[in-house]
Amino acid sequence: NYNARDAAIYLSRLHQARILLGSATPSIESYYNAKNDKYGFVELNSRYGDISLPDINVVDMRKAYLKKQMQYHFTPYLLDEIRESLEGGNQIILFQNRRGYSPILECEACSWSPNCRYCDISLTYHKGVNILRCHYCGYTDNRSLECKTCGHNNIIDKGFGTEQIEEELHVLFPEARIQRMDHDTTRRKNSYSRIITQFEDGIIDILVGTQMVTKGLDFDNVNLVGILNADNILKFPNFRSFERGFQVMSQVSGRAGRKHKVGKVVLQTYDVNHEVINQIKNHDYNLMYKTQLKERKIFKYPPFVRLISLNLQHKDKQKLKLFSKTIALSLRKSFDKRILGPEDPPVSKVRNYYNKNILIKIEVGSSLVNAKTILSQIIDKYRSQSNFKSLRMNIDVDPI
Repeated sequence: NYNARDAAIYLSRLHQARILLGSATPSIESYYNAKNDKYGFVELNSRYGDISLPDINVVDMRKAYLKKQMQYHFTPYLLDEIRESLEGGNQIILFQNRRGYSPILECEACSWSPNCRYCDISLTYHKGVNILRCHYCGYTDNRSLECKTCGHNNIIDKGFGTEQIEEELHVLFPEARIQRMDHDTTRRKNSYSRIITQFEDGIIDILVGTQMVTKGLDFDNVNLVGILNADNILKFPNFRSFERGFQVMSQVSGRAGRKHKVGKVVLQTYDVNHEVINQIKNHDYNLMYKTQLKERKIFKYPPFVRLISLNLQHKDKQKLKLFSKTIALSLRKSFDKRILGPEDPPVSKVRNYYNKNILIKIEVGSSLVNAKTILSQIIDKYRSQSNFKSLRMNIDVDPI
């Protein structure tokens, strides 16, 4: 992976060129740099053509479930809005940030779930091709009708993806023309552009998608956007999760009402009082920026420090544990309390390799070049030792 923004900035320096960064939801670091005169700063306070920002309606899924009002994964309010939009000849975008049919299958009797053979992750069920697939390594398996632990034959779905939403919409709105846009439906050559063209030409009424539908789409006839489960986006274990949640939900909200009339957004959540949900509802980027900046200053995260991530991989879990502790101890002799870890990432095993992460925090103003030099010397020392030969080490400066 690489950061396109950072790559573009570095390229502009190489060629002594001017660069223009533009976003309705800039990163915390970029906005901080602009506010502190590292970048020039120009702010647009209205949308093109003076079109109003969409009206964002937050709907409480918890209450709807308790009152048994949910139909599949839709609240009555969202269903009414979809129905009204279809009757008015308008188009709809529905956002669910998980592909596949169901991210987890589970035995109702003993809670067994089918997991990837090579990764520490559950397999996602894809109903269209009737297979289980790992979204990390691509491993596939047939869906078992019986639990492999206790033999029970009632395997239930947990969670939902775009494929399941598409199926439910066909039941709820049989006359509507529905299309799914995610990694699975856009693999073939020209499939992405074909779906976009069909939606633009009005051949598709409802477009269901992952993050592919959040950016760069400008359609005249979209008056409704539905965010089906905001909570999954905000609960990812990463210090950027609130920032990214605000960005992605604000961006997909911006697909509604881009031309002649105010768009409407229905945001389904279990936590209507969540600070980021309220910031999205009020289109308040500045409040999100200020609250996140305050937290990052307290806990020492960008833009107040630079991060260097060291990822260690080994096929033997115990050897990895020993090697990572040894390397972290050496790093602490030079970097002291700037070292976090080693710790397991959310998915600790990928493609038969166990993973440990070590994070180095370098204060802004300190020499990053010196830090890289010290780190390289320590890494090179261990790479030259025969017992460390089988250890994989990956360094990522300013991880995204």
